[in-house]
Amino acid sequence: MIVDLVLKALIAMAPVLLLLLVFDRLDVFNLIPMRDIALLVLAGSGLALVGYFANWQVSEGFPIPWDPYTRYVAPVIEESVKAIPIVLLFNRNRLGFKLDAAIAGFAVGAGFSMAENAWYLFRLATETNVTDWLVRGFGTAVMHGACTALFAVIAHEMLEKQSESSAAQYSFKPLAFAPGLLVAIVIHSGFNHFSSQPLLAMALVLLLAPLTLFLTLARSERATRQWLVADAAAHRQILADIRGARFAESKIGGALRHDLRGLKTIDPADVLAFVELKVELVLRAEELILASQEGAAASAGEAEREKFERLDALEKRLGRSVVAAVESRVGFTRNDLYELGRLRASLRAR
Repeated sequence: MIVDLVLKALIAMAPVLLLLLVFDRLDVFNLIPMRDIALLVLAGSGLALVGYFANWQVSEGFPIPWDPYTRYVAPVIEESVKAIPIVLLFNRNRLGFKLDAAIAGFAVGAGFSMAENAWYLFRLATETNVTDWLVRGFGTAVMHGACTALFAVIAHEMLEKQSESSAAQYSFKPLAFAPGLLVAIVIHSGFNHFSSQPLLAMALVLLLAPLTLFLTLARSERATRQWLVADAAAHRQILADIRGARFAESKIGGALRHDLRGLKTIDPADVLAFVELKVELVLRAEELILASQEGAAASAGEAEREKFERLDALEKRLGRSVVAAVESRVGFTRNDLYELGRLRASLRAR
């Protein structure tokens, strides 16, 4: 009895976790720490409980049989619930590239499926056979992870232009998440249409879901590297202008001089030092991400920590409104701020 239960539990839980670990290993940029992945899995598990109670409440108000409900209503509820942490992460600028968006989405879906399978295991373990759990472990669980990953990838695609433009122009756009959510719902609903052919559904999921995500990650890796190389070159040019005393005559420098002309309490040297430090740190973050992709042993240390301390002191001295105006003129993007956040987080972790 115990051996049978353990076997069913392994079949129900292990496939989606193993696939998540594979995707994490494919992240050559090491954008998401394992601690964050574990937290996302836990969040997905908690959301399974939310989905369960939501389905329970809604199903009582829908005068339709259970099979049509699972095909057309449950996917809307469950995919919407799983989308919540991904939307929050995007809004907080915690998902800078498609790679980490896909992995974060799959982690949430994996946690959701594991909690769901644990519930079914508790309720139906003695009434089901190993084949049933093969379908749930290799089919339903992978489907949940893949749907949320695809939602995250499509959301990133819709928001990419915003991420690459000035962070000062960012505004939350809920409709940008609608296409990805619709795709996730359609795939989930399509999977549930094969309830009478569970082995076929499992085979299709195992064939299509990992392949789609592998191709997405490969394409994203190339695009991420190209963007990082180009962005690092632009930041090196800004630093060269500052250190070569050409910044004041540049377009950005001229605009800053005009904006700050009436602020007698602001020292222009502080503004220049702030810009230089922030560009230095963003560039360092980009260099470390690229080094990680190339397998080089590079990490942030005391030099970066000291620069962050100086940057924070300058931000406090200049004031929030001046800092916002300076960042807007320099054109720091949400991707720049994301990279800066990852660098700061890595220093805290050390």
